[in-house]
Amino acid sequence: MIADFIDRIRLLFVREKKPFLRLKSILGFYPHDIRLYRLALMHKSLAYQEQNHHFINNERLEFLGDAMLGAIVADILYKHYGNKQEGFLTTLRSNIVCRSSLNKLSQDLGLDKLIRHAGAVTTGHNSFMSGNAFEAFVGAIYLDRGYRYCYRFLEEQVFKKHINIDAMAKQERNFKSALIEWCQKYRYKFEFTQKEARDDKNVPVFHSSVLIENISCGTGDGYSKKESDQNAAKQALKRIKHDKELLAGIQNAGRRGKVKSEE
Repeated sequence: MIADFIDRIRLLFVREKKPFLRLKSILGFYPHDIRLYRLALMHKSLAYQEQNHHFINNERLEFLGDAMLGAIVADILYKHYGNKQEGFLTTLRSNIVCRSSLNKLSQDLGLDKLIRHAGAVTTGHNSFMSGNAFEAFVGAIYLDRGYRYCYRFLEEQVFKKHINIDAMAKQERNFKSALIEWCQKYRYKFEFTQKEARDDKNVPVFHSSVLIENISCGTGDGYSKKESDQNAAKQALKRIKHDKELLAGIQNAGRRGKVKSEE
């Protein structure tokens, strides 16, 4: 391609070639404005303030990259599955762009080793640091090379090398939806409750409990309500599957509740 040939010529006049080549190996093409990628890999713990009193870190690029990532993943899934309905596509997209998946992608690509931070930020809420940097990286690609190169990066460097769409589609990862569907199928009452606390680093932590027919079935912790609910639902599904006494208790409570509602 002519554009790639021109980029190789431009590289001859770049003083620091190593960062460009490292990014090229990740992107699959040459970056133009390397400052955008450096910003994408700057954690807020290293934020500095400009003269206009705006803090500079990767959070704005993360916001932009989140939108681009959602749109392109939706496009790829829509083309890959020609006969699947909206619910299936939405759930699969959510599984692909969830924080645990983005963290792993960041590690697979080697982005996690390039993130600049102030240190001691790899636990707690900052376990999302790699995934957040991945989103910011996508935002940097969009500003640097446009939508077409964003799509090229995700399709060629991410999906073809690191994501098996069909295998991921078979994984049941939305545990809360699966539990709700099970409860609705058998007409059981259910409720999720959350409590907020602080960990030893003063980071908000959520604790969720799930009740089915007023019986405690699962608990879970997380650094967001969504994460703690998912963990509680995962535990509840596992217990319902393997604990016959618990399942019998839910069934008996459900029958008593139906009898009362009919009286």
